[in-house]
Amino acid sequence: MTDFIADHVRAIPRSGIRDFFEIVQTMDDVVSLGIGEPDFVTPWRIREAAIYSLERGRTGYTSNLGTPKLRKAIAGYVLRHFGVEYDALSEVLVTVGVSEAIDLALRAVLNPGDEVLYHEPCYVSYSPSIALAHGKAVPIETRAEDGFRLKAADIAAKLTPRSKVLMLNFPCNPTGATLGRQDLEEIAALCKERDLLVLTDEIYSELTYEGRHASIAALPGMRERTVLLHGFSKAFAMTGFRIGYACAPQALTEAMMKIHQYGILCASITSQEAAAEALQSEEEMLKMKEQYRLRRNFMVKSFAGMGLPPGEPHGAFYLFPSVAGTGLTSQEFAVRLLKEEKVAAVPGTAFGPSGEGFLRCSYATAFDQLEIAVERIAAFVKRL
Repeated sequence: MTDFIADHVRAIPRSGIRDFFEIVQTMDDVVSLGIGEPDFVTPWRIREAAIYSLERGRTGYTSNLGTPKLRKAIAGYVLRHFGVEYDALSEVLVTVGVSEAIDLALRAVLNPGDEVLYHEPCYVSYSPSIALAHGKAVPIETRAEDGFRLKAADIAAKLTPRSKVLMLNFPCNPTGATLGRQDLEEIAALCKERDLLVLTDEIYSELTYEGRHASIAALPGMRERTVLLHGFSKAFAMTGFRIGYACAPQALTEAMMKIHQYGILCASITSQEAAAEALQSEEEMLKMKEQYRLRRNFMVKSFAGMGLPPGEPHGAFYLFPSVAGTGLTSQEFAVRLLKEEKVAAVPGTAFGPSGEGFLRCSYATAFDQLEIAVERIAAFVKRL
């Protein structure tokens, strides 16, 4: 029988997270630190907005770009929080989650063989998304001793004449690392010097615990060479609504919209109504952030007490402790922890080869479950 699968699709590996959690699905009484999904239910006023939109019969298509109401709300929110001004009607595109926004941005700008630089460890979809857009993925290792911050010098060392795009995700999944203004200024200077486009995934920006989040899009000369990607899943606990957005100069927005209109048409109108309400109800988001901060502090202290260095997670809701001192690989540690103590955490290698020796532990899990998890992990480490 003919093999119909395209070569570039066949070459993409399955997600390491999904493979691991297929094992989890076969077990009972597992405490999961593995999923990057808030345990909070979407705040009521946001759900209520979705319900009311259905009651009013708003069940049809919207503009490909999204409803004017939501795009205006997004433009206002981005100006308030990121200090970057976008035209709501021509420079904001509403997408089906930030994942679709990343895919659109890559497909809109890459020609076959163009190189995309990104930091590693990183979110599992970056390298596959680049490959699906016929680009060449160029990972840049970040290190625990640097707090997993990306340095301009490390980017410069990877540049070639085919380098076109730099992808950023700070606060970072899986390390919890953030970038300070000086880091961003050095990276921005390099991007301008070498004419790079920046795709900045700021899905965790609201979950910055030390200082104020800074966006590279707000730096002088960067707005015109940046696509700002964001969504509602994490900070607003709206994963199931699948709603995100991209903000970019008009020509880039138009290019992304063309792909979006032929592939998706538009995001769900119900989700767009809910998202517009979310941007008017930041108080609920701030309450959830404070709970994440308490959980983070508890996890950092607990892992340090076990002798598993937890690093300095200044953002997102992940701990990325080193397990190298146990003598086990990341995969061995995670599998044995699951089988012997029924705690699920993700091997660091799921986020790229440079994640070896680390474990991703999500603290977007209820506090009582975190307490059980750390007791079990401590017992496991004590036996090693």
